[in-house]
Amino acid sequence: MPVREGNLEAPKRQPIDWQSDDYVDPTKVDAELERVFGICHGCRRCVSLCNAFPTLFDLVDESSTLEIDGVDPSDYSKVVDQCYLCDLCAETKCPYVPPHEWAVDFPHLMLRAKARKFAVEGASWRDRLISSTGSLFQIASHPVASRFIDLIQHNKPLRELGERVAGIHAEAPLPQFKSKTLNRRVEEEIGADLEIRPGSNTKGKVAIYVTCYGNHSEPEVVQALIRVLVHNGVAVRILKDSACCGMAKFELGDLSAVSAQKDKNLPVFMQAIDDGYDLMSIVPSCTLMYRQEIPFMFPEDSDVRTVKTAFFDPFEFLFARYKDGLVKTDFVEPLGVVAYHAACHQRVQNIGQKTREFLSLVPDTEVSIIERCSGHDGTYAVKKETHKAALKIARPVIRQVTEANASTYGSDCPMAGRLIQHGKNDGSQSEHPITMLSRAYGLG
Repeated sequence: MPVREGNLEAPKRQPIDWQSDDYVDPTKVDAELERVFGICHGCRRCVSLCNAFPTLFDLVDESSTLEIDGVDPSDYSKVVDQCYLCDLCAETKCPYVPPHEWAVDFPHLMLRAKARKFAVEGASWRDRLISSTGSLFQIASHPVASRFIDLIQHNKPLRELGERVAGIHAEAPLPQFKSKTLNRRVEEEIGADLEIRPGSNTKGKVAIYVTCYGNHSEPEVVQALIRVLVHNGVAVRILKDSACCGMAKFELGDLSAVSAQKDKNLPVFMQAIDDGYDLMSIVPSCTLMYRQEIPFMFPEDSDVRTVKTAFFDPFEFLFARYKDGLVKTDFVEPLGVVAYHAACHQRVQNIGQKTREFLSLVPDTEVSIIERCSGHDGTYAVKKETHKAALKIARPVIRQVTEANASTYGSDCPMAGRLIQHGKNDGSQSEHPITMLSRAYGLG
C-alpha cells in the first residue's frame, strides 16, 4: 500500500502508555527516536517553532551521512532537552500525526524520552526543586521568604551567585510571591445569592482551580476573574483544597508525581462537579493538564473523563455565555489597541480565538493577535542553559508587541506575559486579558 504524503485529517493522538515497561526501555526509546527523527529530517516543517528542531537538523547536517543514521544516539538527548512540550508541532504543524500511518507524535515521544531519562538518571536537585511548584510556591509566599526572594530578584550579585550555584539564569524574570495569597484574600463562596442561569453548555456556576500561580504569584488576576464572573451573574467557588496540576513534573518526565497530583485533585474537582459547577483556571497549562495530558495518561478513568469535559478556558466560557445571551456588554472603558499573545497551551486546546473574539466586543478596541511561542514555557526560560534560547524564541513576539504600538499587551499565560515584558525592557507592564476585561467593565 502506498504511503500517503502528508495528512489533512484532524489529529487523533493516542493514549500515553506510561505504565508499561517498554515505555522507558532505553533500546526501544532510542529506536523510536531514530524513526521519528528520520521523518522530521525529511520534512523540516517545524523548524521555526522552537529550538528542538534546529538542534536535530544541525546534528543531521553535521553528520558524516547527512542522515539520521549518522547521528550518535547519545546526542538524541540534546534534542529532547530543548523540547518543553508546547504541543504546537503535533496540533498545528505536523502532517504525520495519527491517523497518518507514520503515527508521529513528537511531543509525546519527547515526553517518553524525558521519562526514560528520569527513570534511569533521576533529576538534578535544581530541576526537582523548580518543578515542585506546589511546595516551592507555598514556601516562597511566606511573609519572611517572600521579602527575601524579592531582595534576591533585584540584587545583581545575588542573582549571579544563584546562576553559579543553582543554575537559575541571572537575568531570567522570576515570579513574584505574594504573602497575602488568593486563598487568604477571598471567601470560598462568592455570589452564592445570584440566580443560577444555565447556558446551552455552561452550568452558570464556576469553581475556580486557583493553581500555584493564581494563589501565590498572580492572585490579582484571579480576583479580576471573580469580578468578571460575578458581574455576569455567575456564582463562584474557590477550590482552596486543590493541589498543583503537575505540569512542571510532566515536563521533567516524572509521571508518577503527576499521577500523585491527579489523585489529590480529582476528589476536589468531582465534588465541585457534583455540586453543579463548571471548572476553570487562569493558567492555560493547568487547564491543558486536565483537558488533554492527564486524560491521555488515564484514558480509562471515568472521573478523569468527567473532569475533562467540565474544564473551561475563561474566555471560552464567557464567549459561550455571550452566544446564549447571558453575558453583559455594559463596557465603560475602551481598551484601545491590544497586542494579545495567544498562549501555546491555550491554542492547542482547539477552542479557537475566544480571547480575541470576546475582547473585541469592547467598543473602540482593536485586538492584534500574536500566534507564536513566547519561549517561556515553564522552567525553560529560567534555566541557565536554555534562557538565551528562550529569548531567541520570544524575539519575534516581542517585536510584534512593540510594533503594534499598543495601549496594552499581555497573554493568557502569566509566565509568557512576564517574559514579553522582560524582553521589551521599556518600563511597560504586561496585563492579563481577564484583567483587561475587568477594567473594560469598570470593575477595577
